[in-house]
Amino acid sequence: MTTNSVILLRDVAFVAMMIGSSLQAEPSKIYGVKGESWQAAGGPLPDFSYAGYQRGEKPLPERTPDVSVKDYGAAGDGAADDTAAIQKAIDANPGKTIALPAGRYRLSDVVTIKTSGTVLQGEGPDKTVILAPVPLQVIHPLPVQYAETGGTAYAYSGGFINVAGSTGYFANDAKPVTAPAKRGDTVVQLAPGHPFKAGDEIVIVAMDTTGQTLLRYLYREDATDLSQAGSDRSFRQVSRVKSVEGGTVTLERPLRIELRPEWKPEVRTFQPRVQEVGIEHLSFEFPKDPYLGHFTEKGFNAIQMNGVAHSWVRDVVIRNADSGIKLGGSVFSTVTGIVLESGRKASNPHDATGHHGISVESIDCLCTAFEFRTKFIHDLTVSGGSVGCVFSNGKGPDLSLDHHKLAPYENLFSQLDLGKGERMFLCGGHEGIGRNAAAGNTYWNLESKGSVEMPEGFGPSRLNFIGVKIRGRGKPDADGLWIESIRPGKLDPPDLHAAQLAGRLGGPTSPAAEETVHPWTNTEGKTVQARFGGLQGTAVLLILSDGKTVRYPLDKLSSDSQALARKLASP
Repeated sequence: MTTNSVILLRDVAFVAMMIGSSLQAEPSKIYGVKGESWQAAGGPLPDFSYAGYQRGEKPLPERTPDVSVKDYGAAGDGAADDTAAIQKAIDANPGKTIALPAGRYRLSDVVTIKTSGTVLQGEGPDKTVILAPVPLQVIHPLPVQYAETGGTAYAYSGGFINVAGSTGYFANDAKPVTAPAKRGDTVVQLAPGHPFKAGDEIVIVAMDTTGQTLLRYLYREDATDLSQAGSDRSFRQVSRVKSVEGGTVTLERPLRIELRPEWKPEVRTFQPRVQEVGIEHLSFEFPKDPYLGHFTEKGFNAIQMNGVAHSWVRDVVIRNADSGIKLGGSVFSTVTGIVLESGRKASNPHDATGHHGISVESIDCLCTAFEFRTKFIHDLTVSGGSVGCVFSNGKGPDLSLDHHKLAPYENLFSQLDLGKGERMFLCGGHEGIGRNAAAGNTYWNLESKGSVEMPEGFGPSRLNFIGVKIRGRGKPDADGLWIESIRPGKLDPPDLHAAQLAGRLGGPTSPAAEETVHPWTNTEGKTVQARFGGLQGTAVLLILSDGKTVRYPLDKLSSDSQALARKLASP
């Protein structure tokens, strides 16, 4: 499948599984030993377990190509323009898996995917390379927005591979909520006669007021200046219906916000227009032009996916980009196995080689198993519309966790190696649109060489820091800033998202799987004995002899071990 996947801490984790941990694990007060202290229903620690493709309940699909771009005239020789051939293959085969065999494919324009089920599949990032020698600003010029630098909207949008879904991922069947509800409730009241039934997927929508009361609520009334934020914001949460009795609709998951009558909350059917789209096993290569700094970007942008559901970007290497991946207005999607590297000169005060690395401005999406080998001004970005997203199991030389204002709410950064730790709170966003972070954002088991210091005005007091080298004294406060000074690497569980998901899914799939010890071999030929604990999206849970559960990337196991995991996961 691939010979150049992310290395990260994966091999280190595998060795640790064999030799055991030298640190005595320490549980947190906010979660407990096995999650017994976690109050999903309205407590300070949100529920992050629904993030990612199919809510983490299924692994990413393994698809076999239906057609090849070479059937439509693509040369893949690095010289011919393959744009038209690739686009023709996509348009002629909606919903199919389209192979990009080993080669170098030169693009002179954007390639667009508009249909559900379409997968663009290379043979591996070291074999299938997409070249884009001319930037988007030359191909499709946009108006200059930043007069001092000549910057355009390509600074934060656009991609040579563009998946065009719809952020209106619901049906026109709105039913108003007839009674208030609290954050953490699992019941909404509708008028009798509504069409929803058990098993349906619904979207709960709340609209802001002219007084911005919803936006202020997300900041827990501590937003500061919102003079430029407007009042046309909405809040959405997707849930399956657990049961229905008359007008009482019981949800499978707790509400993330209150439902106040002034926000005119309503329920609609979840109906994504574009879903099950994948981009995988390939790399992007842009020229090594010097990066001159903020808002000078010309549009060397790799991937943009807007308004998709249950989709993914997997096993992709991006070189010399202005921006790597943007996932916008999407739901339940996964970005995994990503490497960002650059040979560009960093001719700018930030010592960065690009603007945005991975930007996830979506709902319940997962970015995991990633490695930055260069610095972007904003490595990881959440902003307005980012709710319930998770960044886990990643590393970089000096990661910036960019909170771009407009109320990024209840997002998780878990089991990351920040590198130096000097840029954790390096954030963007213009004045007048609130603090950088809204309530509920959680920082869990973040390693760094030095201590980090939260700047004044970063967010409201309702934030959670557990297992972070953060300067200053703090304590667990359910009504304020929750800080637990546990040494990173010692915190148990090491990955909060994996632990919450395992708790929700009930652990091992069967008693037989739970009791049987199997040998597990990774792609480096190293083997460990462990029980099978189930699949979690792109990872397998391995239960060690001391009872500890380790989350290990599925694609870093040998083909035989991958097959064993899928066999044990089958009903």
